[in-house]
Amino acid sequence: MTRETYQEELDDLRREVRDMGDLVLGRLDDALACLTGDGDDELARAVIEGDADVNERYLALEDACIDLIALQQPVAGDLRFVVASFKILTDLERVADLATNLAEYSLTASNTAVPADDLTTIGERARDLVERALDAYIDTDPAACRAIADDDDEIDALCARANETVVRDLIEREADADAWTVESLLDDVSRVLLTVRDLERIADHAVNIAARTLYMTENDPALIY
Repeated sequence: MTRETYQEELDDLRREVRDMGDLVLGRLDDALACLTGDGDDELARAVIEGDADVNERYLALEDACIDLIALQQPVAGDLRFVVASFKILTDLERVADLATNLAEYSLTASNTAVPADDLTTIGERARDLVERALDAYIDTDPAACRAIADDDDEIDALCARANETVVRDLIEREADADAWTVESLLDDVSRVLLTVRDLERIADHAVNIAARTLYMTENDPALIY
């Protein structure tokens, strides 16, 4: 294989990772729309059913990474790039799984008070972090990677406050509720807490993507945990 063809394969992998990232971001956008009331049950089901497309894309790109390593035996920076890309694909696939979870939660939402504004803010922040992480990967931007890790701390704080709001609301409502209402409240609180947890995990995967990119560009594992 010529050097030009080998480089084309590396460039193709970078482009394919970005394409999968755009696909996942699209699924996440739809899931967040459903979660915050801007979507509908049909859109939620489309997100759920569409997870199979993401999985198929992931498996194909996983094979491409393995072939590059096995057949081309990249070394040094090229090897770090392929390994980092492989791990970033795994993070993107998991973000898609979490988007599917969010769509499923939206199908079982009740009228119980929920911090909708908080969820919208956290969802937008987490989604933005994933996109910024993908941009940092494409641009090989170490400074952007470190900024993503810093901004994730703010999302963690937002998630903690949202959880406190949900639990406080439960305690206040439970005092005057009958047994059936309490059970309904518990179901809804559980759903919201799972929603907050999954939004936080989406942001964590963005940090993972940034960490892989930092390792790829500077051989620096500082953000990896």
